[in-house]
Order: sequence, then structure tokens, then C-alpha cells
Amino acid sequence: MPDTFSADLGPVSPSIQLSLNVRGLGLSATLAINERSARLAAQGRTVCRLGLGQSPFPVPDIMQRALASNAHQKDYLPVQGLPALRAAICGYLHRTQGLDFEPEDILIGPGTKELMFLLQLAYYGDLVIPTPSWVSYAPQAEILGRRVTWLPTEIEHGLGVTARGLDTVCARDPERPRLLILNSPGNPTGTAYTREALTEIAETAQRYRMLLLSDEIYGGVQFDGRHVSAARIYRGGTIISDGISKWAGAGGWRLGFLAFPKALGWLRDAMASVASETYTSVSAPIQHAAITAFECGPEMDLYLDKSRRILEAIARFTTIKLEGAGARLNPIRGGFYAFPDFSSHREQLHARGIGDSTALCERLLEETGVATLPGSAFGRPTHELSLRLAFVDFDGQAALDAVEPGQTLDEAFVRTIAPRVANGIDGLCDWVAR
Repeated sequence: MPDTFSADLGPVSPSIQLSLNVRGLGLSATLAINERSARLAAQGRTVCRLGLGQSPFPVPDIMQRALASNAHQKDYLPVQGLPALRAAICGYLHRTQGLDFEPEDILIGPGTKELMFLLQLAYYGDLVIPTPSWVSYAPQAEILGRRVTWLPTEIEHGLGVTARGLDTVCARDPERPRLLILNSPGNPTGTAYTREALTEIAETAQRYRMLLLSDEIYGGVQFDGRHVSAARIYRGGTIISDGISKWAGAGGWRLGFLAFPKALGWLRDAMASVASETYTSVSAPIQHAAITAFECGPEMDLYLDKSRRILEAIARFTTIKLEGAGARLNPIRGGFYAFPDFSSHREQLHARGIGDSTALCERLLEETGVATLPGSAFGRPTHELSLRLAFVDFDGQAALDAVEPGQTLDEAFVRTIAPRVANGIDGLCDWVAR
């Protein structure tokens, strides 16, 4: 019997019909620089990877053991997340911030990045973010067709949001629904808002009935261990976003959460409905294992204390070197980023054919092997000679093992445990001043 389905229809495919919202959308800048760095390294080039902001520290042993012991967990979990994990997160928020949430207020997702996207999908309003901001806030809004308002910032205020700047934007249309994202400590700047600054911002946000998303993914690695959540001040209008990627070294585990005040239960429920039709639930073994991170305990406390001390020492080294090379940058109070502006070298760099941040980073990578990201990727003006570097290219486990109680973590320590970072910073500074 002849095969009636054997006809060759040729290389015909559906015509290109991309959504207008994703046309021209490229790969996330942080992921793109990581892939490019890997390609250069595969070609035999020496590359100092200061582009992708991935925690250098290993997942704590206590979490790894918990994951291994829960490998048999195979069932779909509730859309909002494993009840025991949500309870552990409530305990964590109470211990660290004095906030009282209930498990029903928590939504678990496959990383905070996905949860932020669903939040912008479910909430109808403009996105308001400072310039600079994390590279994915604005593209997510653009994919969804939301309007993005960039708040101007000043280095004297850590390149962060100010109540005055926020009021200026909102006063133009007071009734317009808006979502403000505060990232503290921040990517790309390392800025951490003080309680006083948060109070002023919260008062303005409340006056205009703005929704506030407090992105606290780096809260656990604020150097002084005194991270303050905006939810402690603007309780009825703030959603907390956090996870285990930055302070527990588990970026690839893809687990984050949002904590909603009771007044925003309608938004939580809407997001849970969308989640049920998209990712269903987060990996069961990972949810079970993540409980140990939020329960804390001596092992996690020691891990975090050492991590903060190491990152603070590298931030101090980085700041001294960059300022010595003529860069302007805000104080780094947490995380693992620096955001220097080399506009003081504009004349010399222009003579070398470098007139914007993209050219600055391209030439830096090609001529020195130091991978960074241009300030324009974070919403800064194209002509500004700024860049973001992530000082994470070192062996985190070896660094943790090298820290002794009471030890002074000076420049010699940094050069010993993070030689690629130190050499990269040296190379960057020498190249700019050439």
C-alpha cells in the first residue's frame, strides 16, 4: 500500500510573524557577556570574567545534603509552593526583619526573575525604576507592552531612588497606576538604602498609592548584616522579592519567592492563577532542600558571615583601585558589583576612538580580556563612560576556607584568594589611564 504521507513539501515554513513586543529583543546582556567570555576562553584567550553576576560561593553543605536526601521527591507541589517551605520563609522574614507573614502570603517561583515577570503581567501599571537598574526590569515591561519611566539619579545618593525624584514623576499624573522597584543592596551599584531614605520614599509611594516591589535578593550579603526591608515601613503596599541565588550561592537551583501583605492578596491570587497555567510548580526536591536555607542555623550563619567579610574586602580593594584611576562610583554596601564612571578620562578615551560605554567595554575586552558590561545596558545615557563589573571571578570555596576568626582581610588577602579579580581590576585601571 503506498505511503500517502511521503510527499516532499520542500523547505516551506510559516512566515515570520513575531510579536511586535519582542522584535529586536536580544539576549540578556549579563547572559550574553557570559557566553562571549566562554567563547573567548575556548579560543585560548585569558579572560577575567567580571560580567555575569553569579555568586562565587558554593551552595552550603547543609543545603546540598538536604537536596540529596530529597532526590526521591517527585510529586507536583501546590502552585504557591511547599507549605513547609513557605512557613520557613515566614520564620526567616520574622527573624531578619521583624515582619509577620503567614504561609498563605508567600508565592514560590522558579527564580525571582520569573516571578517579577508574572507580577508585571498581572498588575496593570507603568514600571518606575532608577537609572541604572538591573538589566531585565525594563525588557520584561517592554515584552508586556508596559510603559517604563526611568528616574534620574545622582551619585551623591548612591545612584538610587530619591523621594524628590519620585514625587516629580508622579505629580505629572497622580492617579496613574505605577509599580516602583527598589533593589537594595542594588545591582548594578551595590547601593543599600538607609532606613531614613526608605521612609521618605515610602511616604511618597503611599501618597500616590504606588505598588512597591522590594527586590532583596542581595539582602543576605549586605556587608554590615543590617539589611532593612521597605516592607517594614510601607507595609500595606510592598511586596518582598527574595530567593537563594545570591546569598546562598544557588542561582542554578532557580528558586525565589514573593511575600505579599494581606491587602494585596488579590494580586497574589491572580499571580498564582497565572503560575498554574505556566510553570505549575517549582521542582519538588529543590523546594524541600531550600527549607534549610531559610531556617538558618549555625552553619548558615557562619557561611553568611564569611561571605560578607570576603565580599566587603574585595569591594574595598575595588573601590580604592577604581577611584585611584579617576573613576567616580558610589559607596558599595552589599552584593558584588561596582559601577564606575570614567567620564574624567573622556578626552583621552575619545582620542582612542572610544566615545560611549559600549565601545568602552568592547575595547576593554578585546585588548585586555577583562569582561564587563556597559552602563547603557542598565539604562544610563549611551554617551556616559560607565560600566558595571561583578567581582566574582574567584574560587569561593577556597576563599571561605581561608578566612580565620578575627583575621584582617586586607589587599594581600584579596590578591591571594581572588587573583583573577585583582589582576582584572589592575588591568582595567592601567588600560583606562594608558
